[in-house]
Amino acid sequence: MIETKRWNIQTKQPDERAIAEAASLLQNGYTVSFPTETVYGLGADATNASAVSGIFQAKGRPEDNPLIAHVASKGQLQNLISALPPVAEKLLDTFTPGPLTLVLSSNGACAANVTAGLDSIGIRIPEHPVAQSLLRACDRPIAAPSANLSGKPSPTTGEHVWADLEGKIAGLIDAGPTGVGVESTVVDCTQEIPVILRPGGITKEQLEETVGTVMADPALAGMADSPKAPGMKYTHYAPEIPMYLVAGAPAKLQTAIDRASRNEKRVGVLASTQTAEQLHSARIIPLGEDLHAVAAAIYDALRLFKDGDADVILCEAFPKEGIGRAIMNRLEKAATRYLPD
Repeated sequence: MIETKRWNIQTKQPDERAIAEAASLLQNGYTVSFPTETVYGLGADATNASAVSGIFQAKGRPEDNPLIAHVASKGQLQNLISALPPVAEKLLDTFTPGPLTLVLSSNGACAANVTAGLDSIGIRIPEHPVAQSLLRACDRPIAAPSANLSGKPSPTTGEHVWADLEGKIAGLIDAGPTGVGVESTVVDCTQEIPVILRPGGITKEQLEETVGTVMADPALAGMADSPKAPGMKYTHYAPEIPMYLVAGAPAKLQTAIDRASRNEKRVGVLASTQTAEQLHSARIIPLGEDLHAVAAAIYDALRLFKDGDADVILCEAFPKEGIGRAIMNRLEKAATRYLPD
């Protein structure tokens, strides 16, 4: 156990002293959690292999799972790569700073345990003011996966980070809830046609409007032996109790609720606000009116049903369009399975 320093700051006007203290910890090889526009990250100096090992140790994360390097600017990104293809530069100029990670050819500037030994590296420029201030103060790339225990839902509030990692990391910059809610979209730009390795805050439709054809990696449907991006190999996002996905009309979800209740199960339900209004159950968490609201709420909701509060979670399956692809990518990794019709 170590003492975890916690700074509570405002997003729009980050406390300069708090940022300087957190940056000093990172520069000296410690791990610090900080907010981005997607989820909270757990950062360490990406050029320091020992510091990066601290991320894996705190999270209980396998070291064959690559990390994303966060930088403050396009110039800092270019210091980490051997080439910036035109298609990558167009995506970079259009969507960053923002929830987009580009996989590019590494020049070896970052430690080998950031890339899991691959010759490519995932890099992103976050737009969150706190993340930007911290990265500028550090003046070095910061490797940062989500700041949760490996396998648990990603953190979208400082409280989530504190619950998982207090006593395991050196610091937490708490600036309140994040915005997008699901992690960045990861796009492999090392090939002629960009390939989505992980759906996220930037949709496939948005990418294609900018650069034309964009492919989805077949590994998204299964488990990758040598993942190029986080979230492709291991189970993630799981709540404390079993969760089942239910596709179809609200009546199908109600039927599943009734069936579980007859079996003396205490049922927790996750559904859009519209669907929730049509259900009869004492333990429903409405996730919002649209898919963007669902994305922002889903990780917090997965943490709300604790072991002892409910025996099973039934969750509405959402359309796989727009940001719905990212939502369902996470829910399918978190769920035990789909319930049959």
